[in-house]
Parts: sequence; C-alpha cells; structure tokens
Amino acid sequence: MTHAPFLIDGADRNGAWVITCDHATNAVPNHVNGGTLGLPESEMARHIAIDIGALGVARALGHALDAPVVSANFSRLVIDPNRGADDPTLIPQLYDGTIIPGNRVLPEAERQRRIDLLYAPYHAAIARTAANRDVAFLAVHSFTPRLKNRPPRPWEIGVLSAQDRRIAEPLMRGLQSVLSSPVGDNAPYAGFFPGDAMSQHAHVPGRPNVIIEIRQDLISDPQGQQHWANLLAPHLEAARLHANL
Repeated sequence: MTHAPFLIDGADRNGAWVITCDHATNAVPNHVNGGTLGLPESEMARHIAIDIGALGVARALGHALDAPVVSANFSRLVIDPNRGADDPTLIPQLYDGTIIPGNRVLPEAERQRRIDLLYAPYHAAIARTAANRDVAFLAVHSFTPRLKNRPPRPWEIGVLSAQDRRIAEPLMRGLQSVLSSPVGDNAPYAGFFPGDAMSQHAHVPGRPNVIIEIRQDLISDPQGQQHWANLLAPHLEAARLHANL
C-alpha cells in the first residue's frame, strides 16, 4: 500500500486561515529503509521525531477557525518539511544528541527519492490548498521543555514571525494578557529559516503569517490540545482582524 505523504482535514472549509503541521507524526514509510531509521521506539517517541501534540492542536484550531489543516505524514527525521530542499539539515544525521543510523550514509539518489515521494508532495498539497484564496497562514509546532545539556525553557508558548509582524504582535499582546508565563517572541526558535515551509508558502507570496510553538508537555493529551486550541482561536482571530486582514 502506498504511503500517503500528507493528510488534509477540512479541505472544503472556507475560513480566513490555512493551517499547517509540518512535524505531525513520527511515521517512517516502508519505502524508507524498510520502515525504520534504526532507532528504538523510545527515541522515535521523542521530540526529535515528532512535534508531540501539535497535530491535535492544529486539528482543533481547524474546527474553531473553519480552516483546512494540511499535515505531513512522515517524521521530521525521514526528511524535514520545514527546511529548504538545499538545507544541509534537511535529512538530519544527528538531533539533540541522538545519531540517526538510517541517515548516516545517504546516497544522493535516496535523498532525492525522499524529496520526490514525501517532501515535494506535502508542499504541493499546501500550495493547492491555498491557491486562489486570500488567507493567513498558521503553522503549529511544539517544543521540548529542555534540550539535552541546556537550561530549562521558561515559555509555555512562543509566537514566531519573520519580517511580517502584522499578526504576531497583536497575538503576543493578547496572549500575554491572559497568561502568567512569558510569551516567547521568536522563542524558543528564530521565526525564519531560508527556504522553510513558511518562507515557501507565506513569505515569498506575501501572505500574512504566524508560527505557534507550544510546550509539548502541555498538549500531550487531547484535553490539553483542546484547551490550547480554545485559548488560541479567539486571539488568533482578534489579531487577524486587528491587522485588517
């Protein structure tokens, strides 16, 4: 059976947003090294392989905002859809202290095959979903509370953006008004990698956009995912309207 490289929830929704989830799953398709990267299940369950809880939040936000949700159906360790196709970390060999055996020796033909069968179809699905629509882009991610040998991260949520701050700034103000912990401004990550998913589908075409990063332990179960979607949805809409979008 052919492995579907992406999933779309609510393709017929007509709201003002398109939602993406780049690191939705830890799946390794059978056509990639026989369905394994040589890591134990405990490693594949970590943040290095999947953004824990992000897909549940994205789907709940899709319902709340009447927005289609496009999610990648392969692990970021197989190939990272949130990197440019020429990025040296597109297929990682090492992630947060873990060596990825299935990626250690990777012929160029295998790299290209993963692009053709997984990466490119996912990005094509996003482009089709947004085609001929006046929409804002929202990418949903999660982050680990602490990287190996690094200090704990103080944020519950981060709001990421590049040069286009139209949605990010009012969204941060709205969230900070209801949260006791600091809202990360381009934290815990920078809001832009050249050629990344938001660059391809929002920055280059000039669409308003924002990336949400939620601490994974807060959204590890359906209750937490729904809670954060309920909290975020009105603030996202208020930020979009504040920006006259």
